[in-house]
Amino acid sequence: MTYDLYIGDRTFSSWSLRGWLMFEKFNIPCRTHMAGLYSGTLQQDLADLAPARLVPAIRTPDGDAVGDTMAIAETLAERHPDAGLWPADQSARILARWMAAEMHSGFGAIRSECPMQLLHRYDGFTVSSAVQADLERLEQLWSLARDRHGADAPWLFGPYSLADVFYAPIAARIAGYGLHMGDVATAYVTEHLKDTAFRRWRAMGLTKSYDPVPYALAVPTREWPVTALVAKAVDSGTPENAACPYSGKPVTHLMELDGRFFGFCNAFCRDKTVHDPEAWPNFMEIYLS
Repeated sequence: MTYDLYIGDRTFSSWSLRGWLMFEKFNIPCRTHMAGLYSGTLQQDLADLAPARLVPAIRTPDGDAVGDTMAIAETLAERHPDAGLWPADQSARILARWMAAEMHSGFGAIRSECPMQLLHRYDGFTVSSAVQADLERLEQLWSLARDRHGADAPWLFGPYSLADVFYAPIAARIAGYGLHMGDVATAYVTEHLKDTAFRRWRAMGLTKSYDPVPYALAVPTREWPVTALVAKAVDSGTPENAACPYSGKPVTHLMELDGRFFGFCNAFCRDKTVHDPEAWPNFMEIYLS
């Protein structure tokens, strides 16, 4: 039972991040297709998914097209009742749906003034009163969920749920623009940044470069808050592995890490690993062996 998931550019498409996490975090199989969000081919790429006009969009194994992250979320929750997409407790589930819906339709200031970008952290971004009001509402909602249902877990309702999926892009915005929040909210943002699924998404996005960079601001930047092992692509060396850790195919592209060489079956497999080796369990199994 494999779905088809259509997404836009990983570094900038916040709604695509939501759609991908719904599959990745709940172990629902999907084939990922890239749609030209910035190349001008979006409508052409989504033509077979009418009436979809935005990413993400999916096609179910039964052939039904579904667009909009809220519709995708409810479709997956209905089709996979044992996957734990929503909290099991009824009161928690009610609040989780409410919070996801508010995220889906609200927080216009932080959305418009802080477009998601996963390249770096801006240093010196000026926070407007409207963005500050959004941050205060986020702190209110996150603290409420954690106090009522989160216990000592890092996520809003204990186990990771669709509520966390919907707030992942906002966590990225808070990190990417250096927005200040209280300790509880900051810790929640950090959990998103450390999450290996989030890190894999970011690493894949970094394999693509942009000129000009969408949404770039004329303010200083600093490194992304979560650092990764320092690796680099190389042209020569003797790899420790004969097969790509992801596809199992013979290696053709090389990476160096800590003076050791590792091989991959194509440039994308190599480059996504270069950007964050620890995000990829299949690679780390080889690295730590």
